[in-house]
Amino acid sequence: MTETQPPATQPSPANEMDGPKLVYILYFISLVVGVTSIAGVIVAYLKRGEAGAAAASHYTYLIRTFWIGLLYAVISAVTMMIMIGMLLALATVVWFLIRTIKGFMLANDGKPVADPETWLW
Repeated sequence: MTETQPPATQPSPANEMDGPKLVYILYFISLVVGVTSIAGVIVAYLKRGEAGAAAASHYTYLIRTFWIGLLYAVISAVTMMIMIGMLLALATVVWFLIRTIKGFMLANDGKPVADPETWLW
């Protein structure tokens, strides 16, 4: 008898974006429950190596969103003593929302992030 193995299936482009969408949702939830962003960045790091080009651009964008957002949050916390920290914290939340909403919409359309290395959006 000969053994036949089933052909390896490639994820369809629609299914390829399920991982990034999950991370975006975890980031949205992190605005209420902060620890979900940590779970999201872990998923992004784990999935980035096996993802296609479009999904990998989202994972890079998401990882950078986490670390840059953390940097902005620390700067906001340090400057709270001179009262500018509240404005910086608000700006950080707005920045975070713009990045995650923009990225989620691109992932929903199956499109890659044009410049995943950007500090803005």
